[in-house]
Amino acid sequence: MSRSGINSTVYHGEVCLGDAEVFPTNNHAFPFPSNEIRISHLSPPSERCPPLSILQTISPFSVRCKVQAKSVTEESLLRRLYLSCFQEYKSAVVVVGKEELHLVAMPSKVEKVPCFWCCAVQAGLYASCLGMLNLRCLAIVFDLDETLIVANTMKSFEDRIEALSRRIDVEDDPVRVSGMSAELKRYIEDKDLLKQYIENDAVSDNGKLVGVQNEEVPGLPGSQERIVRPVIRLQERNIVLTRINPEIRDTSVFVRLRPAWEDLRSYLNAKGRKRFEVYVCTMAERDYALEMWRLLDPEAYLIGSRQLLDRVVCVKSGSRKSLQHVFQDAVCHPKMAMVIDDRLQVWDDKDQPRVHVVPAFTPYYAPQAEMANTVPVLCVARNVACNVRGGFFKEFDESLLRKIFELCYENDILDLPYAPDVSDYLMSEDTNVVPNSNKDVPISESMNGSEAERRLSPPVHLGDEQQMQHQAQTSLSSLDDELSVNRASANNRSCLDSETGQMTLLPSSLFIGVLQEIGRRCDCKVEFRSVIGSSKDLHFSVEVLFSTEKIGIGMGRTRKEAQLQAAENALRNLASNYVSFIAPNSGSTNRESDNSSLGTENGFLRDIINPVPDEPSRKDDLVGASTSEQMAQSNDSGGFSSVLSSIRELCLEGQNIVFRDQAPASVTLNKGEHYFQVELAGQILGKGVGLSREEAKLQAAEEALRTLKATHSSQRQISNSLRFSARGNLVF
Repeated sequence: MSRSGINSTVYHGEVCLGDAEVFPTNNHAFPFPSNEIRISHLSPPSERCPPLSILQTISPFSVRCKVQAKSVTEESLLRRLYLSCFQEYKSAVVVVGKEELHLVAMPSKVEKVPCFWCCAVQAGLYASCLGMLNLRCLAIVFDLDETLIVANTMKSFEDRIEALSRRIDVEDDPVRVSGMSAELKRYIEDKDLLKQYIENDAVSDNGKLVGVQNEEVPGLPGSQERIVRPVIRLQERNIVLTRINPEIRDTSVFVRLRPAWEDLRSYLNAKGRKRFEVYVCTMAERDYALEMWRLLDPEAYLIGSRQLLDRVVCVKSGSRKSLQHVFQDAVCHPKMAMVIDDRLQVWDDKDQPRVHVVPAFTPYYAPQAEMANTVPVLCVARNVACNVRGGFFKEFDESLLRKIFELCYENDILDLPYAPDVSDYLMSEDTNVVPNSNKDVPISESMNGSEAERRLSPPVHLGDEQQMQHQAQTSLSSLDDELSVNRASANNRSCLDSETGQMTLLPSSLFIGVLQEIGRRCDCKVEFRSVIGSSKDLHFSVEVLFSTEKIGIGMGRTRKEAQLQAAENALRNLASNYVSFIAPNSGSTNRESDNSSLGTENGFLRDIINPVPDEPSRKDDLVGASTSEQMAQSNDSGGFSSVLSSIRELCLEGQNIVFRDQAPASVTLNKGEHYFQVELAGQILGKGVGLSREEAKLQAAEEALRTLKATHSSQRQISNSLRFSARGNLVF
């Protein structure tokens, strides 16, 4: 190098290896105290990943300096260190405070002496991520309540039953009452099972008496206590009954496991090949969380008993979760981790792009939702995890590694390639949430963190009756408050302005879900397809196909950014096409009209807008709301009268239907044949050819009726989809 460096001496432990020059980069301070580079240890050798690829993944562009040995002999210790690191994919580690400085052996096009790049990383992180990258393994973090399980105690059952009963008492809509009554029945049935378990250590399942099985809980590190819990597992119903404290029956819990958990569980660690390191992050109390996870992973298949206390992370209720907290011991980098949770906002903003949000597990509010999906929710999560892992390591192998091997000591730091990030590959999939007839926001079906802690703690003294009544009232009030907040937030969101038909801004993640819901309700497949980008600055390009028709495209620096832009553009195109389609049928969307004449909103535009009728070609062929009966009476066919009446019902007030009998040049008629076409606001709705005028007119009217019905059905599907999404019931 042309400029002079800072002279330093290199040590491995107390052994002097030789002298070197240090060249700080990008105005970094000299990183080695006392001008001494003291190597504490060498990193483990890597099977396939050169050290620079690992460091760029977990600590990108962290090169603090370049180190170049002074003239050395073939047998010098510094040269031996260099060759060992270069050939075995190792790095020489200097520990400075809470950081590790890794000396990475680099090839040189010019220098004939050992050359290193020095990269900084959090202490301990390199060794952890090295093992994961060698094994092609990522990390996955699970939430528990309403993501994998729903759990209740007798007290929480009673509170939910009382809250639901009060809502039923004030509800006038018989459909909603029916839905809530069915939900209430499910709560009562499960409460009765829990009561049998508490009182008898047995339950009656479809007339069969099932008793408890004693299950020994694996001992935690440092604990000599032996815990045996009385457990009942109803495998076919995904139900487990357990007791957090085996000595206190009031700590009994009724647990519903989410369907398809075994499919996801077996994928994560198939045939001994670990695809993901598993962690849990929950707002529940620790003893409760550990037992819930034991029920999900009874053989300690995913998390070993020695790892439980470190891997099951409990966050204080009301605070936000973070991957930094989950990986506080430098066991993984957040860029290599994904999260499965039913709520996004509980995570730190910087972690939210790595969260795959699943619909909340609601076995009481919507028990059919899990089974109604072609692919169960947790199988979708499994597919997402598979895609994330495949995309991450494809880019790691085919892009990052290839470019790392091309780098030399003389390269600039900015020549380092982009490193993969889990958030680049975490694309939403349609989970097809199917609610039941209870249209209200559901009551939270599982205990939250503070609730679990309160209800599984030693009970209050029975003598303090006033205190117990106050707690019950507070609990019920909190349930009602939660429903009010959910309703308020749902009412503040919309997709299209009801008067202008213009798109209002939604959170970017909603666009994908709204688009997928429209596709599901219209029975059209929505597909996101990656294409080769034409811009050097924007690396990724994604297009949206709606039943094989391209309706949107997006570009971005990450796949997720490109996908979100494509979904937004596609949704705007759908809205624009819808508005332009319905406008001729409804008149001008911008014309001022008396508010008293406006009908109800359909999600895009108001239903009744004053129309401007087209000028008819023949006076006697004009059919409006006032002349349709005269037209029907002038025809011999009773069928025509019925069809015309149906058409009139589908038309807006003041709209005119035009029957034209002049065939266009494109239509060839045989001798004696008659032709009619039906028009509405200049658009042809139906055509008919017959041996008589009446027959041709009837055919045209029938085709027009089918067209109008299909149009109205499509409008209802799309508008209901958007209203459904805007209410907040759709979860991505």
